[in-house]
Amino acid sequence: MSTSYVHDLMAHVRDFHPGETEFHQAVQEVAESVALVIDRHPEYAKAKVLERIIEPQRAILFGVPWVDDSGEVQINRGYRVQQNNAVGPYKGGTRFHPSVNLAVMKFLAFEQTFKNSLTALNMGGGKGGADFDPKGKSDAEIMRFCQSYMTELYRHLGPNVDVPAGDIGVGGREIGYLFGQYKRLSGEFTGTMTGKRLAWGGSKLRPEATGYGLVYFVEQMLEVRGERLDDKVCLVSGAGNVAQFTVEKLLDLGAKPVTMSDSGGFIYDPEGIDSDKLYWIQDLKNVRGGRIAEYADRYPRATFTPVDASLDHNPLWSTPADIALPCATQNEINAADAAHLIEGGVRLVAEGANMPSQADAVEAFHEAGIVFAPGKASNAGGVAVSGLEMAQNSSHSQWSRGEVDAKLHQIMKDIHRTCAERADEYGVPGNYVHGANIGGFIRVGDAMLQQGVV
Repeated sequence: MSTSYVHDLMAHVRDFHPGETEFHQAVQEVAESVALVIDRHPEYAKAKVLERIIEPQRAILFGVPWVDDSGEVQINRGYRVQQNNAVGPYKGGTRFHPSVNLAVMKFLAFEQTFKNSLTALNMGGGKGGADFDPKGKSDAEIMRFCQSYMTELYRHLGPNVDVPAGDIGVGGREIGYLFGQYKRLSGEFTGTMTGKRLAWGGSKLRPEATGYGLVYFVEQMLEVRGERLDDKVCLVSGAGNVAQFTVEKLLDLGAKPVTMSDSGGFIYDPEGIDSDKLYWIQDLKNVRGGRIAEYADRYPRATFTPVDASLDHNPLWSTPADIALPCATQNEINAADAAHLIEGGVRLVAEGANMPSQADAVEAFHEAGIVFAPGKASNAGGVAVSGLEMAQNSSHSQWSRGEVDAKLHQIMKDIHRTCAERADEYGVPGNYVHGANIGGFIRVGDAMLQQGVV
């Protein structure tokens, strides 16, 4: 039944969502896990629960006209995919990047539904953004774009309807402009967005949450195997928010991160990226807007390897290490990369970005006995603290950094336990992919069964 269910479902998905490769990849992975549940509980198949989760409850597409600093009218395309609200209001990030399109938004919203479910907080799944590139734009241009984007979208949002957050290209500055326009149009100061500044409703530890949560999850993966992070050599990709705070928490727990990257290439520091070096990188990327290649000029014992499009793999993943933490973007690890990681002695891979490992790479990890954690579990710390921000907003309060950190740490422990227990329950012990998908699906699926066909 499992094989035929997945085959028939994917045939339907490809027919109704043609050409949407990332979306197909995400659905295939979940379907293979959910098939294990349906073998025991056919009521999910009868009610077509997964089929209903796959179809967005609402997909909003709109033009975003704005005026640049030279007075020229520009037009971008905006999106908001409201995937599923069975366990709470739609919740998910906002991405401003040229690669944004409907297929990418659907894949991210679908993944977000299961990720949010795993936190056990009352959050449904959604995602949004625009094909606007903030790089090279002035603050005034970014403000005008954000105001135009929110002018269309605000009518679809609300603290009990849909609560966007930040994502690639959308940080504190953009959230401020978006929230300001929402407040202006709605006439309300409500917790309709997360990732806000502390002075007006934000949560402490929100910038750090995804990176910290990733490392807390890895800590649990090692603990159940009788190991610790002490002195583990770690490969980290990316140099943005997630990668920076992943490195910070790795250092806190005694690990040795040796790589970071951006679109130009990666740096390898055999001595390790320590706290002083990380601070320099944060200033480089967050303040000066520089490129990671400058690190090798500053620290001569480090090397910089530029991107080489002629290669079938990223040399970053050829570096010998114990742990790999991809924190850059989706599908950054292919089968060739996976082979190099295995050859280099990596024994654990946990995703900090959204679906950075291609399906054949995940298969290679499992076949090689590498412990692998999918992003919907291991990078759920960001949305977990977004949920905590929503709770603080609803009670008009602000918790201390220590309180938020303790709650985040516990949520990541609980997510790990859910993944492990569901994998054991359905006969795939140690398989975090199946455990995460099943854990996320059952909570949403049960709510849908109880609420009827709506």
